[in-house]
This record gives sequence, structure tokens and C-alpha cells, in this order.
Amino acid sequence: MGRAISREAFDETDLATSARRLREDLTELARVLVAPGFGQVPPTVGAELEFFLSSRAGRPVFRADAVRTAVADRRLAPEVSQCDLELNLTPLPLAGAPFSAMSHEIDEMLDRVAREPAALGARAVPIGSLPSLTPDDLGPSALTALPRFLALERSMADRRPTPFTVALPGPEGRSLRCESIAVQGAACSWQVHLTVPPDALVRTYDAAQLATGPVLSACGNSSLVLGRRLWHEGRVPLYERGFGDRAARRPSRVAFGGVGTSGRAYDLFAEPALSHPVLLPASSPAGASRRHPHSGLPLLDELRVHLSTVWRWNRPVYDPAGHLRIEFRALPSGPTATDMAANTAFLVGLTARLAADPGVRAELSPEHAAANFYGAARSGPDARLWWPSGRGGGPDRHPARVLVPGLLPYAAEGLDLLGVDPREAGRLLDTIGRRVITGMTGAVWQQRRLSAQERHADRTTALRRVTAEYAELSAGGAPVHTWPCPERRLTLRPTGPKHDKER
Repeated sequence: MGRAISREAFDETDLATSARRLREDLTELARVLVAPGFGQVPPTVGAELEFFLSSRAGRPVFRADAVRTAVADRRLAPEVSQCDLELNLTPLPLAGAPFSAMSHEIDEMLDRVAREPAALGARAVPIGSLPSLTPDDLGPSALTALPRFLALERSMADRRPTPFTVALPGPEGRSLRCESIAVQGAACSWQVHLTVPPDALVRTYDAAQLATGPVLSACGNSSLVLGRRLWHEGRVPLYERGFGDRAARRPSRVAFGGVGTSGRAYDLFAEPALSHPVLLPASSPAGASRRHPHSGLPLLDELRVHLSTVWRWNRPVYDPAGHLRIEFRALPSGPTATDMAANTAFLVGLTARLAADPGVRAELSPEHAAANFYGAARSGPDARLWWPSGRGGGPDRHPARVLVPGLLPYAAEGLDLLGVDPREAGRLLDTIGRRVITGMTGAVWQQRRLSAQERHADRTTALRRVTAEYAELSAGGAPVHTWPCPERRLTLRPTGPKHDKER
């Protein structure tokens, strides 16, 4: 999202200049969005995988810079904390079998992280929150010492007192006093990018908002956060409350967001851009070109950097290479490459089918979409989600265990619209179905394994053992619904709400 930040501190003149350039970039964006031919590219999918570094004993390892140096691959990028890294996957055409290729690239890269810097004692663990992390692990000393993160630390400190309090809800909810944005190092996501033509951006964004809740209910993987049992996706409140700037008269910088009811792609960029003050000026070098070297399109650096500091769970992305994307930010990292490929297929397929179905979109409001998102984050497969009943008269609430299997054929239709090989789609959506039948998401597995370990050990030891066991199973590659776990239970395959193809 924009040019790298090269400075750690900005004065009022910098911020005023940035605000002016931001308005200029929005004016330029409005022209680009209606330019003939802009954004007319074949649909592609890409992703960013955030993951943790852990020792064989299940302890976090704070050597991200050393691991990046040892692996020496441009696809690895730094993250906010020294116990996290990000893998930027190769974008792929959706036609064919993109999710299998995505899964293979993940396995290859995570294996390199584990193998090449073996002397560092670190291995890659894709999980929403590393169970063995503690609040003391994520103070200022854990912050990655790069200008972007140091500048964010300064800018956030100017907008709220330090230390600041982060309230984490859940069965063992707690309030944390935090001294650094490094606390966000406790949250790792699987962020999916889907290219979308400008004339389809609003309806696809609306569809993404509606799809996120049901998909998230089936793929929670962040239930043990900083030593406590929290929501199935405890990463969600941690991120929202850790990066929110708490300004009383404006929306939070981290939020689910609304639905693009105006019908204008421009407004999906302008609303978040104008709702928040600038945290990080783009600080482009004097005399630098403001055009992309190949497409000739404006870089819009100020806009892109600014929107990278407004953390909506789904957000539009302008790429000066010549297209628009929707970035889906709500899914957790892990448990395995197969699980993430399946989650992506379900999310992209359901979004594509909803984008082509104005009937379903008309029946579900922004409030329904937000309620589904937070309900899924809180309760996972046990959430009750709003969805059209198929009988008319408005939506009903359905148990996620019932709703999700009924949506899988619908998502398959969406993948077919995008040209995905039916065998690829069927295999991955079957993984989601089996996960729902067994009730075994990564979040459920973590909770049950912790209970089993605590029969024989204290909480700290139990959390490290759960982390080590998870890392071994994740590296094995088998999807999470097949992992050994105490108190496994099978449920009958439910029948979900039907969808009329003619709708």
C-alpha cells in the first residue's frame, strides 16, 4: 500500500503538506477511475501470509531480521514485531487451479524458513495468535526498528496516552496496559487480494462484507491470545482496540466498515481517507516522478500510504500498475496451507456469487453484515448468523453449522463464474464442509488441547506445549479437521438454506 516510509518523525508542516496532497490524489483518482480501459484485467488472486517465529519448545523467537537475512527472499517482508514475518505470495490468474499453486508456494516458503536458518532456532508457525506469547513479550523492545513502525509508534502516541489500555473480551477476558504498538505482533492474518474492475467494485465490496461473516465462522484460529481463552477470533478485538485512535467524533481507524450504497467506486476510497487525520506522510523525495514507470498512471502515494493506516477488515486498493483490488483482511493465518487455500476458495467464491446476486444483497443490510462478522469472531461455528431464509419476509438467524454447508454449492457457482477448475473448487470446498461437520476449527482445537494439557501442567507450560504441538501438526500439512484432539465429536451434516439460481 504505497511507497516505503523513510522517516521516523514528522512536524506540523509535513502533516499539512500531506493533507493537501491527499486531497489532490483523490481528485486525480476520480479521473483515473473513469478513464477508458482502466482496470480491465483478467481476475487474479494474491495473498499476504503473516506468521510467527517459534522455537521447538513452543516459545516465541524474536529474530525476524536475522531470519529474513538468512532466507534472502524478496517475498519475505518485516512486520510490526520481531517475532512476526509476512510472506507476499505471487499473484495468480483465477482461471484454472490458483489455490493449489498458492498452497504449494506457502509450503515451499515456510519450509525454507524452518530449514535455512536452522541455527537461529526458529520455525514458521501460521496461526492467528501464538498461544505462548505473553504481554511482557510485546513491549517497545519487540518493535521492528524500521521507519514505518517507529513513525507509527510516535504518531499513535500523539493521539492517545501511553501506556494505553486494550480490553480483550472472552471467557477469560482481560484488560492489558500496553506501551507499544508492538502488541499488534500478537495478531497474524491471511490477507487475500482479488482484482475487480472499477464498474464492479462497489457491488463486489458489498458482497465481500456479506461473505466475511459466514466464512470467518468456519475458520477461526485465534482463540488463545496472550495467555487467555478469548473469542474464537480474539485477534479481531485485539487489532481493533490496539490500533484504534479513540477519537470521540470520528469512526475508529480499525473497523468493519459499511456497505458502498452510493454506487460510486470513488466513495469507497474517499470516505476512509477523509475520515481520519494523516499518520504517515508519504514523504516522496523531491523531484521524484509521480507516475508509474510502465503504466504511466499516477502513483497516488499520499492516498495509498494514508489508506494503509485505516485498517478496515475489507478495503479497496488502487494499484498504479493498472487495476483495483479488494483486500480481504479478516481471515486468520493458518492452520495449514490447505486450510488457507480452502478458506480463500470459499471467501472468493461466495463473494463472486453474491456480487452477481442483487436479491441476496438487497435483503441483508450493513448492520446484518457487521453483526455476522462480530458474531462469527466471537463464537465461530456456534454463531447465529443473519441470512435470507428463501421464504421472503426478510432474513432469519441461522446457526453457522447449518448455514455454511448450504452456502458451499453457492460458493462453487461463484468460483465457476471466475473460471476456477471445478475439481479444484470441489476439493477445497469439501475441506470446509468436513471442518464444519467435525466442528474442528483451529480455534476449537487450541481450546481443547489447552484443557487437556492443563490437567498435567500449569498454564504457562500448557500454552508452550500447545504451541509446539500445533507447530508440528501445521508443518505436517494435513487440514485441521483431521488433527488428533481430545473430545472430538461429529455432528450430522446439516441442511442449509436454499438459494434460487434464478434470483
